Amino acid sequence: MTKKIRVLIVDDSALVRQVLTDVLTSDVNLSVMGAARDPFIAAEMMSKERPDVIILDVEMPRMDGITFLHKIMSQHPVPVVMCSTLTEHGAETTLKALEYGAVDIIQKPKMGAKKFIEESRIAICDVVKAAAGVRARKNICKTMVVEKKLTADAILPPPGKVAMVQTTERVVAIGASTGGTEALRVVLEALPVDCSGIVIVQHMPEGFTHAFADRLNRLCQIHVKEGEDGDAVLRGQALIAPGNKHVLIKRSGARYYIEIKEGPLVCRHRPSVDVLFRSTARYAGKNALGIIMTGMGDDGAKGMLEMKNAGAYTVAQDEQSCVVFGMPKEAIKLNAVDKTVSLDDIAQHIVRLG
Repeated sequence: MTKKIRVLIVDDSALVRQVLTDVLTSDVNLSVMGAARDPFIAAEMMSKERPDVIILDVEMPRMDGITFLHKIMSQHPVPVVMCSTLTEHGAETTLKALEYGAVDIIQKPKMGAKKFIEESRIAICDVVKAAAGVRARKNICKTMVVEKKLTADAILPPPGKVAMVQTTERVVAIGASTGGTEALRVVLEALPVDCSGIVIVQHMPEGFTHAFADRLNRLCQIHVKEGEDGDAVLRGQALIAPGNKHVLIKRSGARYYIEIKEGPLVCRHRPSVDVLFRSTARYAGKNALGIIMTGMGDDGAKGMLEMKNAGAYTVAQDEQSCVVFGMPKEAIKLNAVDKTVSLDDIAQHIVRLG
């Protein structure tokens, strides 16, 4: 029998603690070892039993989550997932937590919204299992998948057999998940101002992608922004898919642009890397470069194979530099990857092939 992942919840809201407990215990691979209303109680619990993963609130009265995160990482490192409200301040603070060692972000479930709770349950359980895998350097078992797992067919049909005519413009499609926020920073910071236009799916909750794009824009030579429907894919610019929306690359003549689209979860994600990659295969073909980076699960693997079959060049981040090797590994297993490279070499491939 597989050992369950033990989770400690630290949040000052009794309702949030209860909802997260119900969400986590609905997954046969997860158990809640405790729920604390503040970091002091959590520290006492941790002195008796070490959790595999901590879900940590950002704002609490006696000690904030960032301060407690510092203490955890400096004394007894444990994978930490930050749980934040959807506010501009909360998004900025939570992104800082990722710099300080947190593995990922989840948005606090909206109470009473049945569809949101169900989709949050899927995302929260997957994030926690991915976080546990960071410490183990391997993917945690995914033996029970109750939810119907939709493919990119739910958003757009497969690409045709005729590859897109070559143009002078190249587009770069990138997909990432757990560990991707810092990995993307490394890649984008290294790019020159005249690099090919880039469209990115980073699995991240709604509301955080705007702050994430703004942060990258301050750090990088290229322009980085949260994508909006109809935005052109331009040289020297990276567009980040907005949280909770799918992003597709489209083409009008020689011009590439993005479409922001509603729709169901695809590969249990919205935005989905598979949706981005399929649209890139369909509308860019051999004019595209596809890159799949650190993350748990298989989102992007099938889409990358479609890109490769359409004539695109495809690259995967290697295991040594991944926080979680799940997504690249699945693409490699499908023979969808032309080249596997370290994180530090990805920017060079964009420049060389763009």
